[in-house]
Amino acid sequence: QVQLVESGGGLVQPGGSLRLSCAASGRIFSINGMGWYRQAPGKERELVAFVSRDGITNYPDHVKGRFTISRDNAKSTVDLQMNTLKPEDTAVYYCNAEIRTRMAPGRVSNYWGQGTQVTVSS
Repeated sequence: QVQLVESGGGLVQPGGSLRLSCAASGRIFSINGMGWYRQAPGKERELVAFVSRDGITNYPDHVKGRFTISRDNAKSTVDLQMNTLKPEDTAVYYCNAEIRTRMAPGRVSNYWGQGTQVTVSS
């Protein structure tokens, strides 16, 4: 099938930086949009960055200018560079991809990674 595997989470001090990576693998026909979401305890999952296949990006206001999403279509990877981190950025971060599989190339399905913890604390 298809797997998304994330890496790069951890503990960082306020003002610090982290880079998250996500690699998609399996019977992939093509990938449309890719994104990063996060979920803090007691809160709903929210989008933090999105990039289309053509490289068009979208960010919510509260991370704009601090987070940068990038993708490598040849490697089926998407990264999230997070700078100037704040305690309120603490959450589990999830990778998401809109994928057409080789088994069903006519259908786009959402796939999620397992999540990686990001903790911003002094």
